[in-house]
Amino acid sequence: MPKQISAARRTSIAGLLTATSLVLALSSCTSYDVTAPADARADAPAADVKAKDARLAAAGDAKDSRKTASARGDEVDCRKAKCVALTFDAGPSENTNHLLDILKREKVHATFFMLGKNHIEKRPAEVKRIDAEGHELANHTWSHQILTDVKPETAWREISRVQDAVRKITGKSPKLMRPPQGRTDKDVSKISKELGVAQVLWSVTAKDYETNDSALITKRVLEQTERDGIILLHDIYRGTVPAVPGILKELKKRGYTVVTVSQLLSPAKPEPGMVYRP
Repeated sequence: MPKQISAARRTSIAGLLTATSLVLALSSCTSYDVTAPADARADAPAADVKAKDARLAAAGDAKDSRKTASARGDEVDCRKAKCVALTFDAGPSENTNHLLDILKREKVHATFFMLGKNHIEKRPAEVKRIDAEGHELANHTWSHQILTDVKPETAWREISRVQDAVRKITGKSPKLMRPPQGRTDKDVSKISKELGVAQVLWSVTAKDYETNDSALITKRVLEQTERDGIILLHDIYRGTVPAVPGILKELKKRGYTVVTVSQLLSPAKPEPGMVYRP
């Protein structure tokens, strides 16, 4: 059974992200459970906390040794570090390999919320590379339909087809899903729970879908970023990937550790159906 987050830390909210989506959600009286990364970490089961601490200790012991990379691990403790999660939506695309080159050079891992139609299905090599280089595979639905606007069986297919496609390519099923436009409700949460995916929203958006100005994208990200934030970018737009080196450089200068969503939540594990938002 998934762990129940305490009532003090769990908040029932209706809609978010934009004034329009808030009004739409409130007008339909839909609600869902949401928790912040810090609250998820604080509510992690004792066994997961103990396992996390053991991994951190092992990584520390192996830091100066000749043990394998897997033994050294890539552990980050966001209970102590000033973390921010980096996420990319709607790929993979023709820009993804360049992005992966940048992330590899900067030794940063990100979470990729991938689309199925015209992306996963046409670029399996990029999906394999995302996985092979230690990034997090995640679900952004098959064809970007608004899940709150379609029938439950359609919403189910939109999520499950990506699960199946990623599993066929990598042998792994995503544990995270980002609903298009951040639109979710209790029915989408129920479907997500049944399919084994947690929902992930964001706190930082560059609105890179409306500009190819890399300097502006960088400025918007840096103005909004705070500890435990989740940055939303798209690797399908021309101006986004060129902005990434400058974003990473300044975030590191400000003392941030850039992580995947699951690293941000750890020692908690993503709970299927739950909505995570800073």
